[in-house]
Amino acid sequence: MLAARHAFVESLPATCQVCAAWPAQPVCEACLRRFSPPRARCRACAAVLSDDLDLCGACLTRPDASAVAQCVAAVDYAYPWDGLIARFKFRSEPGWAKPFAQRLLQTPATLQLLQTRPLMVPIPLTAARLGERGYNQAWELVKALRAECRRHPPTLPCDTLATALVRLGETPDQHSLGREARLRNLRGVFAAHPSHIPRLVGRHVLLVDDVTTTGATLQTAAQALLHAGADRVSALVFARTPPSR
Repeated sequence: MLAARHAFVESLPATCQVCAAWPAQPVCEACLRRFSPPRARCRACAAVLSDDLDLCGACLTRPDASAVAQCVAAVDYAYPWDGLIARFKFRSEPGWAKPFAQRLLQTPATLQLLQTRPLMVPIPLTAARLGERGYNQAWELVKALRAECRRHPPTLPCDTLATALVRLGETPDQHSLGREARLRNLRGVFAAHPSHIPRLVGRHVLLVDDVTTTGATLQTAAQALLHAGADRVSALVFARTPPSR
């Protein structure tokens, strides 16, 4: 009954939440074309590239080896996506997971990653943050991706694990910090859940989150997964903060 009601609600006409066009999806096709054009992105950090290189300048010159083999993003963290992500993350609107997942699946690199049959794992929240928010937006995105993969051909394999990682402590506010400071803040914050280590060993794990800025969170989480025996870790995020921000 609830599933039928949900399907009925989804079929009702609505307005675009960016331009107010009616009837439309939450973000209409015109706004998708305008605000999320195809972009060449750095394979390692998903920053927009201005040339034909595979890596951005920062990743080419960074001396440390990356724990994340590949990072894919659908959009830049800029208007209108920053406001929509805020609604998704902070204003109790988890329903944005579905249109975000749909946009991710329109990105060819996402489909290529999913065709490798990875284990999709969300970046976890602390227990306190999860209690305040009521849901983990990264897990909502994973569930939406799984549902979309099963709903539309070609069917893609979607193996998921909600609690593969645990977050061991809260970190200070990181918005004003650079990459190295963020990495120091996050040291030891993530660990693989002991009960799930057998499912991680030898797997390609796909970390999922809503936004990445410096990549520090993804790197630290990936290190924990590799330490637990994962063969390779990639990352899938909805939005990438432009390096200049």
